[in-house]
Amino acid sequence: MPKYQVDLKDIQFNLFDVLKVQRLQQFGMGENDYKGILEEYNKFVENEVFPSREPSDMEGVKLVNGKVKVAECLHPLQKAFYENGWFALGFSEDIGGTPVPEALYTACMSLATGANCAWMMYPGLSRAALNVIRLKGSDFMKAHIIPPMVSGAWGGTMCLTEPGAGSDVGALKSTAKPLANGKYAIKGTKIFISSGESDLYQNNIHLVLARTPAGAEGTKGISLFVVPRFKINDDGSVGGDNNVQCSKIEHKMGIHASATCELQFGQTGETEGWLIGDEFEGMSTMFIMMNEARLYCGIQGESQANLAYLLADNYVRERAQFGKELIQHPDIRRNLLRMRAMSRGMRAICMYTADLFDKVHETGDHKYEGLIGLMTPICKAYCSEQGFQVAVESLQAHGGYGYCTEYGIEQFVRDIKIATIYEGTNGIQAIDFVMRKILKDGGKAISALSAEMVASVGSLNEATFKKEKDLFGKVLMSAQSTMQFISGLAQKNQFNIVLQHCTDFLQFASQMVVAWRLMESAKIAKQKLAGASGEEKEYLESKIVDFKVYCAHYLVHNLSIAKTITEFSDDVMALEL
Repeated sequence: MPKYQVDLKDIQFNLFDVLKVQRLQQFGMGENDYKGILEEYNKFVENEVFPSREPSDMEGVKLVNGKVKVAECLHPLQKAFYENGWFALGFSEDIGGTPVPEALYTACMSLATGANCAWMMYPGLSRAALNVIRLKGSDFMKAHIIPPMVSGAWGGTMCLTEPGAGSDVGALKSTAKPLANGKYAIKGTKIFISSGESDLYQNNIHLVLARTPAGAEGTKGISLFVVPRFKINDDGSVGGDNNVQCSKIEHKMGIHASATCELQFGQTGETEGWLIGDEFEGMSTMFIMMNEARLYCGIQGESQANLAYLLADNYVRERAQFGKELIQHPDIRRNLLRMRAMSRGMRAICMYTADLFDKVHETGDHKYEGLIGLMTPICKAYCSEQGFQVAVESLQAHGGYGYCTEYGIEQFVRDIKIATIYEGTNGIQAIDFVMRKILKDGGKAISALSAEMVASVGSLNEATFKKEKDLFGKVLMSAQSTMQFISGLAQKNQFNIVLQHCTDFLQFASQMVVAWRLMESAKIAKQKLAGASGEEKEYLESKIVDFKVYCAHYLVHNLSIAKTITEFSDDVMALEL
């Protein structure tokens, strides 16, 4: 079993030097307090979470007499996680939480996710469901559902996908018929439900999309319902069976410790649920949870990529071939530099996006809401895609040992891949990015983001970063011309051609944003170098190297991507296949 690795120095650099989360006075804590939380959380991850990763993957989950049993090693981990207050980190005090900056919470969640992604999905989905109830739930829900979810007695899920519907949520068949007591009778089948059932919780609170009798076809007629696995009595205690049955668990390529379930509602008796939010606004209400889940998909890629890189880095420094350590071979050193630049770049954009949530409250500027909308598909799609590639490169660095299970690297490849598929495939993220976040938005958010990049490039030290500054200038110019080209296609209603270029343009934008965030880090590192020595000096120099490597190996491809978009104008739907 490999030894747990972490790059706390880079996490702290992002938090305190780049994002300056210590500026946020509303939390009543300073930099040392935040460092203390991060270090204690990391100890928990090292001692409790990481050791469960391989055993829980090997044991998986089992369906026994209609009940889902998770790996035994997850029970003490789950208990300790809640008892130590880690689940409550980031929640407000009024529900028993410990409020902290979003970027700090994201950094902590990343550590746990990298150490055991499959387990972290149980509290991760519970957290997302709790947030929907906190924002949209009735007084009864807030009083009687939130407390046991915070304590860890109850969990939560979201139930969207159905057989035959897949990503086309509007084609769902689940129904919700009003009952005399103000509740609804829920009936239908949901598939691919992460954490859908388990013996980690006494009760599961399912957020279920269904159609009421007056609901129109498509997504506009869908409503959202709170459906407990076991009924909830008027005093908040757990009642009888609510006829929510797990009829199947999926046997998957990865995340074996996470129970991916097929759930039957109302098939063995009446299943009761409450409407949450307004009728016919189920999709907008569910998107509170879906957007959180999409950002979390990005963190699944980023977190596991960072750990996979660190394990590879450790391995190539210890393993010798042809009379010298692997790290001394140019091709391997090149790959490790690429992996580090990409992994740190993904961390930078995830933490930057998290900090935007605090900036919304801090400034009241709606610009940041637009940037969050723009960054969500970037984090989800780019980090899941590139996280998978970093895991593959880490496996390659381990050679034949990486392909075997003993070093734990092949598990990253298996576990990360799903993040490119669920919560809206990356193709869907690209369509959302171009069609809704740019064209429908009129380009306001991407123009605001571009303005910040232009200002950053303008202040870049030309003596140190001349090649990078010149390249970035060309990329920004090609971004403008490419966006104008896409807008022109949309104005001519040539949407087939727009859609076929969405994935390419999302990659273009993602690489530009990552390079920008690495640029900001490199600029700060350059300023701090004058007074640095020893390990601190080495680290700061590595931040400059990250930016240079990313530009040379990733950002440079934006010029060819732009050429592909603007010069390949054939409608692929008219081409023979």
